[in-house]
Amino acid sequence: MARGIRQEAEETLLQALVCGATVENAARKAGVSERTAYRRLHDPEFRQRLAGLRLEMIQRTAGMLTGAGPVSVKTLVDLLQDVAVAAAVRRRAARDVLEMGLKLRDHAEVEARLAAVEARLARALAPEDGPMDKAVAR
Repeated sequence: MARGIRQEAEETLLQALVCGATVENAARKAGVSERTAYRRLHDPEFRQRLAGLRLEMIQRTAGMLTGAGPVSVKTLVDLLQDVAVAAAVRRRAARDVLEMGLKLRDHAEVEARLAAVEARLARALAPEDGPMDKAVAR
């Protein structure tokens, strides 16, 4: 029973930290002392789980934002074209469309370059097939 409660407290502590709570608030929410929370944070396995959960949350959030992207862009384009909307709103919409377009393009370029570097690195680190390949490579 105590082990189940401890695991439940650890999961609560992890979730609170993943969601951005301070160590003090996360400890309070999990029902553990602040000292225990800091001790858990010094445990490499706990930190690894925390990092994994944070990455998972970021990936889910990015997916949701990506899914909302087309509707958001349409809204901004509609604002740009609607003459009944105040000029300041249209100007901000135009600026947002341009900024997001540039950031998306830059991100896509970096992703492509990174993928190319990773592919070259993988080829360079791949084991060769045999002694004949080494002789041909020289």
